[in-house]
Amino acid sequence: MAKKSAIEKNKHRRKLVKKFSGRRERLLAVANDESKSMEERFEARLKLSELPRNASPTRIRNRCEITGRPRAYYRKLGMSRIALRELGNKGLIPGLVKSSW
Repeated sequence: MAKKSAIEKNKHRRKLVKKFSGRRERLLAVANDESKSMEERFEARLKLSELPRNASPTRIRNRCEITGRPRAYYRKLGMSRIALRELGNKGLIPGLVKSSW
């Protein structure tokens, strides 16, 4: 189980990314637009840097929904390999069978 603080910090980051996504998109569109003047583009970059750091989508860490484990994360399932195996052994994931030979 991951530390509660790490899990909560990641939840807060997700909320901030959602909140600032529209503003970030608009500023990036202006900053990357070659047809705009250099001053406008530079001003957009300055405003972009004023946004909170945690509002950047790259700062979000994929974590297991059950345990909070940051590594061995399956995006499709939203959980780590260990949690997947435990639930699979209990028969709680439909269609998943533990192989044996």
